[in-house]
Amino acid sequence: MQNNGRKQLLHLVFGGELVDLNGTEFRDLDSIDIVGLFPDYASAHAAWKAKALATVDNAHMRYFVAHLHRLLDPSESGE
Repeated sequence: MQNNGRKQLLHLVFGGELVDLNGTEFRDLDSIDIVGLFPDYASAHAAWKAKALATVDNAHMRYFVAHLHRLLDPSESGE
């Protein structure tokens, strides 16, 4: 996938059912849905939104966007 000259800022979208609506502990780690890796926040957000909307009927289901580029280079300040 080409970035059209933009710097690659990796993001991971994942989700699953939470134990408690107020927390971030997953009910079953083996059933976490790894949506994918994305080269920028905009495409990760689009994937997150699609999954969140598709699972709106399950109140315990949550999806997250992890900014992997910040883990790979903590000095990086991109979106």
